[in-house]
Amino acid sequence: MALTGRAALLALLGTLAVLFAPAPGAAVAGVTLLIAALVVVDLLLAGSVRPLRFTRSGERLVRLGESVTVELIVENPGPRRVRGVLRDAWPPSAGATPRHLPLDVPAGERRRLVTTLTPTRRGDREAVTVTVRALGPLGVAARQGSHRVPWSVRVLPPFLSRKHLPAKLSRLRELEGQHPSMVRGQGTEFDSLREYVAGDDVRSIDWRATARRADVVVRTWRPERDRRVLIVLDTGRTSAGRVGISPIPPSATAAVTERAGRAGLAGEARVVPGWPRLDWSMDAALLLAALASRAGDRVDFMAHDRAVRAWVSGAGRAELLSSLVTTMAPIEAELVEADSAGMVAAVLSRARRRCLVVVLTDLNPAALEEGLLPVLPRLSSRHLVLLAAVSDPQVAEMAAGRGTSELVYGAAAAEHLAAGRRRITALLRAQGVEVVDAAPERLAPALADAYLALKAAGRL
Repeated sequence: MALTGRAALLALLGTLAVLFAPAPGAAVAGVTLLIAALVVVDLLLAGSVRPLRFTRSGERLVRLGESVTVELIVENPGPRRVRGVLRDAWPPSAGATPRHLPLDVPAGERRRLVTTLTPTRRGDREAVTVTVRALGPLGVAARQGSHRVPWSVRVLPPFLSRKHLPAKLSRLRELEGQHPSMVRGQGTEFDSLREYVAGDDVRSIDWRATARRADVVVRTWRPERDRRVLIVLDTGRTSAGRVGISPIPPSATAAVTERAGRAGLAGEARVVPGWPRLDWSMDAALLLAALASRAGDRVDFMAHDRAVRAWVSGAGRAELLSSLVTTMAPIEAELVEADSAGMVAAVLSRARRRCLVVVLTDLNPAALEEGLLPVLPRLSSRHLVLLAAVSDPQVAEMAAGRGTSELVYGAAAAEHLAAGRRRITALLRAQGVEVVDAAPERLAPALADAYLALKAAGRL
């Protein structure tokens, strides 16, 4: 049972009547009985919320930043009309609107209600409860009850870096010889013969062809197709840090922030200023996967922290991106130190032949020196390794700070962090590891460029 604003108004009027009544005692008893009678009558005449039946339908998938609708069918098998308000509760990050829906279902009929979801976080968003408040004809009291009506919407990564794909594919076509430019590298597929020029590798000289001609002739090669690219996503604690600016429009997050703040959900109320490193790494991984699959390479994916969290292998070009975004959607950063030795062992057990291993992690000197660096030779001796990391643009802004002692101390701390990243980058490259360190919005195209550079050099 729930009392409405009309009940409060009646109580106020009754109080005023008692104050001015010649016999206050009798007036109090009379007003109390009247209000109680009205409440009881209203409750008896209000429709029951218990027998209501609910059915959901709608979309199950949506990209982060986009909107989707979920329908709720309310059926009233009871003998009385159910009139009141319905609240379809979702987590604040689901961005459900409107919060309350008017409900009027005659006996034996059904009504369709629509809720729009504009999620602000990736992952699975589960419906909480459906709460119905059925008012009586006087509007003084209401019956209220909650029902569990399960429904889940999976919020996929938005793949914002897809805008860079046409330019990268154009460069790829040039490398493959569909344009006049041609790769001249130490691949394994023979391309053509040409005359020797200064700087050519003497190991590429074709001595039989040279003997038949007056000039020295060398072989040229195409990079091998159908190579394997294994993308490894670090989901440890360092991937949870937020960097950059959120690419989700402010209009999609303002309502969620306001509702979460009113509900006292402090963690949800702070709409993030940027994505976690994990999400930026996923965006870069999707662009690389799309590019490599178009190049004819086989792309596999693994997420790892203390154990293998996700694994995608053997997907064809047509279903690769769909498989990746569906697999990535529920992955969250684990607040534990990543097990680098376990990650290397997992890679070596799954990749028997030499391939390109792309590790998306953070260039955190302390974490890498204690974790990945000691076990990296086991991986780089058998595979070509490329490490990609998201840099924090706020560090560069802090490094330029001057004018006050606080800004100077902040600049010194930022320079110390930058020096640590440069030092760890040098150590990685000394072990034969390619390194890409770029700002959040630049990571995806920079990683794609590094992949194309390996293709152009004949190393892949």
